[in-house]
Amino acid sequence: MTAPPWPFLVSRDRGVTTITLDRPDKLNALTFAIYTDLARFLREDAAVPGTRSIVITGAGRAFCSGGDVEDIIGQLFALDMAGMLAFTRLTGDLVRAMRAHPAPILAAINGVAAGAGAIIAMASDLRIASEKGRVSFLFNKVGLSGADMGACHLLPRIVGHGRATELLLLGDVLGAEEAHRIGFFNRVVPLDRLMAEAEALARRIADGPHFANTVTKVQLEREMDVSLSTAIEMEAQAQAICMLHPDFREAHDAWREKRAPRFR
Repeated sequence: MTAPPWPFLVSRDRGVTTITLDRPDKLNALTFAIYTDLARFLREDAAVPGTRSIVITGAGRAFCSGGDVEDIIGQLFALDMAGMLAFTRLTGDLVRAMRAHPAPILAAINGVAAGAGAIIAMASDLRIASEKGRVSFLFNKVGLSGADMGACHLLPRIVGHGRATELLLLGDVLGAEEAHRIGFFNRVVPLDRLMAEAEALARRIADGPHFANTVTKVQLEREMDVSLSTAIEMEAQAQAICMLHPDFREAHDAWREKRAPRFR
């Protein structure tokens, strides 16, 4: 993998990779470099063994407030259609990289997640938030459509079509409890327990059967747009492959020997 420094913090611990957006004075607003390098980091990380789960969080009091007004928004007005399209494709590439990474990604949402920050949370596989976590798909508040970085594709699959329509048309701020109630947040915990809870969940995933968990993430992605019959056949083939993997035998042997399994 390309040597650091990256424009964000990276730490690793026994298969758990933690990415911390590190611009607390800017509420972890994204720059062109962060968009590009975060996607590049995820692609490079996916190409080498080791990462079994990922936590994304923000330094300070925010998760991510979206695109930096000075670094990005102010510069967009100088672009023509080709330049605008290059930028919107660049932002969408981050979501592609997140969804393509074989390891499950967990967003630890410590504070506001707005605009592209809400998208990063959405594109994660799981979302755990503090009681101070807030989400806003605020695109229409700045005169843009809610159709941004795959939101119209992914968000209805998380909260349902009607609720996604409301969130993307109105751009309202969701508090932690409401976001949990509608299924956007998987869990809400006290702020001082957020990282411990997120790391414990990431550790549980990392210590599990990585091959099988990767297959689950891949199938969740691929089955979004196929018929039930096709999905059943895809899962039949995927599960048969998992049954031939050594982890399946190891789980059985561990059960018989009354010990914890040691997955590869």
